[in-house]
Amino acid sequence: MTRSRFSWHQLRDSQLFWPLLALALILLFNLFFTPGFYNVEIKDGHLSGFLIDILNRGSILMLLATGMTMVIATGGVDLSVGAVVAISAATATVLINPALATELISSEELIKDVTSTPLWMCITAALLIATLCGLWNGLLVSRGKIQPMVATLVLMVAGRGIAQLITHGQIITVYYTPYFFIGNGYLLGLPFPLFIAIFVYLCTWLWARRTAFGMFVESIGINAQSSFLSGINEKNIKLAVYTFCGFCAGIAGLIYSSNVKSADANNAGLNLELDAILAVVMGGTLMSGGRFSLLASVIGALVIQSTTTTMYAIGVPAMAASAIKGLVVLVVILLYSEQTKLVLTRVVERVGARS
Repeated sequence: MTRSRFSWHQLRDSQLFWPLLALALILLFNLFFTPGFYNVEIKDGHLSGFLIDILNRGSILMLLATGMTMVIATGGVDLSVGAVVAISAATATVLINPALATELISSEELIKDVTSTPLWMCITAALLIATLCGLWNGLLVSRGKIQPMVATLVLMVAGRGIAQLITHGQIITVYYTPYFFIGNGYLLGLPFPLFIAIFVYLCTWLWARRTAFGMFVESIGINAQSSFLSGINEKNIKLAVYTFCGFCAGIAGLIYSSNVKSADANNAGLNLELDAILAVVMGGTLMSGGRFSLLASVIGALVIQSTTTTMYAIGVPAMAASAIKGLVVLVVILLYSEQTKLVLTRVVERVGARS
């Protein structure tokens, strides 16, 4: 009984257990109520199916959740990642548009597989501007001592206006095939964006868990004043995580614009900041900061994307799908509450005592 109780306490306090349970329940639901959900077939030389779509479309959210985890672990939040996605997408597509030097032209007049700027420069410029957006947020929070929600709200509101200025208020459509591989390509039969998300996750994990940086982040989230007295440079740590979050949003913007082959400043990355925050919270990282799990946040992103895909697969309208997705997130968050954990612990102990 002691061993059983010990195992339950480990599961209860694990940041991976609840998001994995939520993901398992969603997949179990699809097993019975979504015909063909688990069908995976080969089309045009790559894997295709609902599961592949979840990994493909969820890669953007996984990237944002990775960057957002580091920010929230310090006790902050970044509400501007959706707008930064739009800025990154706008920058890359405008640089590809061959009429940049004069005025933007309609998609009917564009020549296929022609770009006015080398692809590596388009990608570099988009990532640089997105990183600078993150740096701006970091400066406001770390040096300006502005509340993170207020500081990032500035760019959240102004960011889409900046994206509109970059695109001259137009939806930029591109026909440059090499650029499409970023969001539509496949490697080893799997979506290429998935490999990008995994690579960023692994690099972040090494940064956070194989150096002292992750410990500094958690220390600041738990008690910033004590961290300062211990010699940890709180300002630089916060500056670094916000800058990195902007960088992740920049990559997400490249994938998004490549996938849809265009950039719409009004709709690119819309509400993604909310999904990213929910994925991190679902992964067990408290909004007050402290202990975090990158893997749990990634699983949280998959839970959100799986819920969205499931709703569309069974024909639920978009508005209702958003409500149901919110309900799923609410249930998982409630499972993290101390009251729920206490009730479940009592149930497990009673079952263990009877056996």
